[in-house]
Amino acid sequence: MKKQLLTILMSVVPTVTLAAGGGVHLDDAPIDIADMESVKRGAKHFVDYCLSCHEASYMRYNRIAMDTGMSDGELRENLIFTTNEKGEPTKVGSLMKVAMTDEYAKKAFGTEVPDLTLSARARGADWLYTYLRTFYVDPNRPTGMNNLVFPDVSMPNVLGSLQGIQKAVYKTQTRQGVEVETVDKLELAQPGTMTAEEFDAFVADLVNFMVYLGEPVQNERRSLGVKVLIFLAIFGVLAYLLKKEYWKDVH
Repeated sequence: MKKQLLTILMSVVPTVTLAAGGGVHLDDAPIDIADMESVKRGAKHFVDYCLSCHEASYMRYNRIAMDTGMSDGELRENLIFTTNEKGEPTKVGSLMKVAMTDEYAKKAFGTEVPDLTLSARARGADWLYTYLRTFYVDPNRPTGMNNLVFPDVSMPNVLGSLQGIQKAVYKTQTRQGVEVETVDKLELAQPGTMTAEEFDAFVADLVNFMVYLGEPVQNERRSLGVKVLIFLAIFGVLAYLLKKEYWKDVH
């Protein structure tokens, strides 16, 4: 029993640690996985801004089309812009892969670029939502940018043109008798093409798609769960009434 409890705790701790974001407050992600229009917009954002480097190698394009109601024509118009080794258009049933190799990624970014299929399940929607909105200028970093949730991140701020460029406002704190500078808040130093509200909605759609990406069947699972609970409730009542009928002469 103790070993089982320890195993459960060890499996939970890494998730909690990741969700904590290094002590940074995580904003609540306005996620609604049942909103397929949001998922569809998020899929377009993912292809436009993420798929050039990051794979989603466990997801097929036509699965997205089936769940969001896109035709093959809409799929090719909005999500498929690549060709195969022969120069032919990528098939609608293909996995969402990229041409970038791990070797090239290490040279360009200093690390391998992770597959994002399960990133929302590993990190959590709130972590992703906060992470994508908290890049700020840091001249000490190779990309010139840093991130509140993921300090010293190697990824450049690919959404900077939309959000604008943020700068950090620092404050001095005393920790164990030593004064250290920490980020107090972020301020917009250079505006982007979107307002803050528009950018938050953009990121919400992107994260919504990434939550869907991690478990495409979750809407069906939840629907089935409700049906099972209703069945069990009805069956429980019938079983109780049957029990009373069988035992009425005994009691």
